[in-house]
Amino acid sequence: MNFRILAILFMLSTSLSSAQMFEIGGFVGGSNYIGDVGSSWYIKPNSLAVGGVFKWNASERYAYRASVTFSTLHASDKDSDTFGRFDRGLSFSNRVFEGALGMEFNFWEFDLSPFSRSVTPYIYGGGAVVRYDELYYANLNPGEVAKVTVGSEKKTTFAIPMALGVKAKINTRFVLGAEIGLRYTFTDNLDGSYPSDAAKRFGNVLSDDWYVFSGFTLTYTFGKEPCYSCF
Repeated sequence: MNFRILAILFMLSTSLSSAQMFEIGGFVGGSNYIGDVGSSWYIKPNSLAVGGVFKWNASERYAYRASVTFSTLHASDKDSDTFGRFDRGLSFSNRVFEGALGMEFNFWEFDLSPFSRSVTPYIYGGGAVVRYDELYYANLNPGEVAKVTVGSEKKTTFAIPMALGVKAKINTRFVLGAEIGLRYTFTDNLDGSYPSDAAKRFGNVLSDDWYVFSGFTLTYTFGKEPCYSCF
């Protein structure tokens, strides 16, 4: 019985190894924050975002993906089209570092063999861990300018990344992609509106923060040439 199980596992690993193609590269684009401070636009990049990405193309339809991304989220009430926020005049900047794992699903078959000309839209989903600065506003009295303060320690939270993009081979080794990715976080304090001191909280305490990464990926393909149709 054990021999049969080992034989099955060996055949599966052999099948996967003959069908794998890896990608490694970088991401560059912009970020924007969605929450209790600043503009209410969902996609409005206002800060640089950079990172790295690694993919394992397990088939023509899906790829496992790992990424790290760094950005400084920035928002200002002066950019808001809501009178109440504009008059309030709060602003903040928060450095975030994200590590994410997930899967890309291709709408069309994406063939990475050297002589193919592949292009496809895709969706991406997964999970992420986010490190960010603990923020709070030292003074929220009416008529006075409230300045954001960075706390003494970093905070960690989880997030759910969701992205829509399109990618295409530009030669035998490089793939260029463009995507818009939303992140739903499990914290309400990226903007300093929900610190540990309850007296300094404001805004919608029932809604957690979001942020968006919009930009481009350029990856280099390597590894054993894929053989998706091999039997």
